[in-house]
Amino acid sequence: MSATLDLTRQLIELQSVTPEDAGCQPLMMQRLEAIGFECTPLRFGDVDNFWATWGESGPLLCFAGHTDVVPTGPVEKWQSPPFAPTERDGMLYGRGTADMKASLAAMVVACERIAAEHGTPKNGRVAFLITSDEEGPAINGTVKIVEWLDGKDTIDYCIVGEPSSTDTLGDVIKNGRRGSLGAVLTVKGIQGHIAYPHLAKNPIHLAAPALAELAAETWDNGNDFFPATSFQVSNINGGTGATNVIPGEVEVVFNFRFSTELTADELKTRTEAILDKHDFDYDLIWNLSGEPFLTAEGNLVEATVKAIESVTGTKPVLSTAGGTSDGRFIAPTGAQVVELGPVNATIHKIDECVAIDALEPLTAMYQEIIADLTV
Repeated sequence: MSATLDLTRQLIELQSVTPEDAGCQPLMMQRLEAIGFECTPLRFGDVDNFWATWGESGPLLCFAGHTDVVPTGPVEKWQSPPFAPTERDGMLYGRGTADMKASLAAMVVACERIAAEHGTPKNGRVAFLITSDEEGPAINGTVKIVEWLDGKDTIDYCIVGEPSSTDTLGDVIKNGRRGSLGAVLTVKGIQGHIAYPHLAKNPIHLAAPALAELAAETWDNGNDFFPATSFQVSNINGGTGATNVIPGEVEVVFNFRFSTELTADELKTRTEAILDKHDFDYDLIWNLSGEPFLTAEGNLVEATVKAIESVTGTKPVLSTAGGTSDGRFIAPTGAQVVELGPVNATIHKIDECVAIDALEPLTAMYQEIIADLTV
């Protein structure tokens, strides 16, 4: 059994459903301290985190990730127990295999192999930034560690171990992410009997034309790195449950995934202008989950592409597609950020799995990046 497979299995056995860490971080810290890392546990609220550093001076390469996993869903629908790592047909099954315990194991083992071959890095430093609050509200995890680091240390390069690959390991790396701006819109009307609409004001009818205009709006055309900004409604709630009552209000939840062509403030202003044009009474609560970020070029992208080509013989595609990641909290510090991890086809699903024969190559990729940037 490979060292990475062994550690991945150990991590999967620990039932770290968000925000519980369930012992994953102590296991990782024990392995890292054994090769010279200085580890600092950091607990914010009900969330366990840690920061670890290795090396004396030079640019800092940080591995960022999370030990928490999403709930399993109906356990009876899994082919094997979700927290009992099971090998079947070349795959390792278990909750968190792809998102992202395989990456965590590969990061640790890569550092152990660097230590065995080269000792402590001489031309740079290596760090770990690990949380158990990525799959949850993400308020006591990476964002708090970054705040804690302010004035103490500066991350130059950051590899987030999110499952970035699409079909085969290393075919895609994420060198940026779109921003996420959400909102809850409450349109106010007048409740009444459905047979007497002249005595009421239907907020669903009021909201519909405005929502249609928002959905049809061209917010931007994207750019060389980002697709066009998208607007999507995720929930509409209104009514009393009765079929003969016009509701007094309707609540609409929507979200923008936006490119670097727009700011969150510009999206807010344009949205409110469209709503105001339709002349109804409303409340609007905004929630900015993350600004867009991009690492278009630089030492980290170059080292990552080179490592993937060395291990797989193919050149990866650079992509900014997909959802948000904790990279959104690290990039604003000025760090170069990429995401590199296993195939994401089964993440958050029943029977989540990772290819066993991808674990050693992923470890080798991380090891080559460490050697390139710090040894």
